[in-house]
Amino acid sequence: MELKKPYLLFLGDAADALAAKVAQGIKTWRPEYCVGQFRLDSCKADCGLTDMSITEAVNAGAKTLVIGVANRGGIISDEWVGVLVEALEAGMDIAAGLHNKLNDIPALVECAQKHGRSLFDVRYPSQAYPVANGKPRSGKRLLTVGTDCSVGKMYTSLAIEKEMKDRGMDADFRATGQTGILITGGGVSADCVVADFIAGAIETITPANDEAHWDVIEGQGSLFHASFAGVTTGLIHGSQADVLVLCHEPTREHMRGLPEYKLPEIDACMEANLATARLTNPDVRFAGVSVNTSALDEDAALTYMSQLEEKVGLPVVDPFRQGVGRIVDNLSES
Repeated sequence: MELKKPYLLFLGDAADALAAKVAQGIKTWRPEYCVGQFRLDSCKADCGLTDMSITEAVNAGAKTLVIGVANRGGIISDEWVGVLVEALEAGMDIAAGLHNKLNDIPALVECAQKHGRSLFDVRYPSQAYPVANGKPRSGKRLLTVGTDCSVGKMYTSLAIEKEMKDRGMDADFRATGQTGILITGGGVSADCVVADFIAGAIETITPANDEAHWDVIEGQGSLFHASFAGVTTGLIHGSQADVLVLCHEPTREHMRGLPEYKLPEIDACMEANLATARLTNPDVRFAGVSVNTSALDEDAALTYMSQLEEKVGLPVVDPFRQGVGRIVDNLSES
């Protein structure tokens, strides 16, 4: 799916900044896509954009209202529906990554049909994907993988794409989750694709390209996560990655949501990912490790990364503290 740009970011009645993290992510990584924000009176979040009414946003060129807030249960309240109907009537499409579908709300469906607008439930695929064929294809691909879920794969991927583009490299971020899709305007939410077609979906969004072009593919889950290893495997095979970047959060005591499962050792995790990736690209290698050190102070973070770098023999960085330049430097071998 491709969302029309630019966006009006809907913060609704977000209870705090964390509840509006999707909108903040769009504003951080794609500020050029944003014309402003819409907040209800009770909203406690602020992305630092100009507050606009629906009419003001349309006059500023907004083409899609993006729901950038996630509340408990993904509920679209009656108050939200009134604003969304107004946006459709004014000429905007609507996009959301909530569990609750826009297309399950009769008032929105009726209004969208009446005014020729589109409702994008980006978590759910809008097209059929083929079974993967595993055939080699031109271009280069980098995939972020993780020791666990929610360790910074999307952030690392976006940071790598930005660093590449800042250097004049030909690169595109390929979103595989709903937040990434809303940030960039396209992609596939891999966790909602039927298992047989995950690898084919990733082949579809990362097709053959110029030899110098890099697709930077957002990873999902972990091979060591009992709940989501299947999604990760499909991503690895479909991406046909030339390069992997491992993402890790060092203070975790167990896999996210699975207290009976310990985090894997770094070297074991890297070898498992390489072994899986060699099925579709025998020459795959790691270019570095991205560590989320937000739970560590500066000295502890630097010490940990230095020790890990000595152990793995690859650049180890925190993309927030230090950037990802050293990982991009290490891509020259590919």
